[in-house]
Amino acid sequence: MTIVQRLIENLTASDRRILTQVSIGASSLSFLGSAFIVLCYLLFQELRKFSFKLVFFLALSDMLCSFFNIVGDPSKGFFCYAQGYSTHFFCVASFLWTTTIAFTLHRTVVRHKTDVEDLEPMFHLYVWGTSLVLTVIRSIGNDPEHLGVWCWTQTGRAGTVVHFGTFYAPLWGAILFNGVTYFQVIRMLNNATRMAVGMSERPNHSDSRADMKALNRWGYYPLILIGSWAFATINRVHDFIEPGQKIFWLSILDVGMAALMGLFNSIAYGLNSSVRRAIHERLDLWCPEKIRRWLPVSLKLRGQLQESELVSLRIEAQK
Repeated sequence: MTIVQRLIENLTASDRRILTQVSIGASSLSFLGSAFIVLCYLLFQELRKFSFKLVFFLALSDMLCSFFNIVGDPSKGFFCYAQGYSTHFFCVASFLWTTTIAFTLHRTVVRHKTDVEDLEPMFHLYVWGTSLVLTVIRSIGNDPEHLGVWCWTQTGRAGTVVHFGTFYAPLWGAILFNGVTYFQVIRMLNNATRMAVGMSERPNHSDSRADMKALNRWGYYPLILIGSWAFATINRVHDFIEPGQKIFWLSILDVGMAALMGLFNSIAYGLNSSVRRAIHERLDLWCPEKIRRWLPVSLKLRGQLQESELVSLRIEAQK
């Protein structure tokens, strides 16, 4: 990275070290969280269902996005150039996998279709193909001599426009799609739950509360992408309006929150009742009784009571 670039970016060496440490720390957390979900899928046979397979590919994309984000450094020349495109490819794939999960839930619950497993090849073509096309488009006219602070961003208005067109535009399109889709799913299941409770002579309030809790959690899913990329979007807009005038605190929020996307996804999508139950069953088999006594009792209870949130709510919707 040349002295001219550093002046353009308006960041001191100390500021850049801090941003690098923030990026590596947050990306490491995301890498560990995503790797845990990937490992659970590979180890636990009962998790290898279609719905969790989509979560597996989401976690795999997050894991690789975090890995390449950790190893990136503009001082490494061509390696950084290649790493930047790898980061872009897998980060795009990550938010595209969230749209396939939302689509699957909508098709199953709202439209009552049972053919979602047949659509898996189309999902792969859509996610990996779109990610590849956007990455190739971004490479056209790209100059490795004008990389920004991170390997996958470029300086100046032209670089910002390209970055918006190949990353932020599809990102916010995915956020809009997920928001509308989950709104329709939640609205339908809310109505179905009320009808089921109203038709029952002795309604089970605990089941209703569990279903509503699951519905509320689905409503937070679109907020993961918003929270992860809102500051980055604001920072790109600022870069376009005032190129070369970096706001350090905004850059920290930009880098830190974006790098935590994998961790947020692994917690929201991956740590569901099925995963908790599978882990608890293994602990029952492998851990001595003395250790199991110290584990939270709620783990086992929640694993037993919440068999499958999607299946139970789908049954309610079909009544």
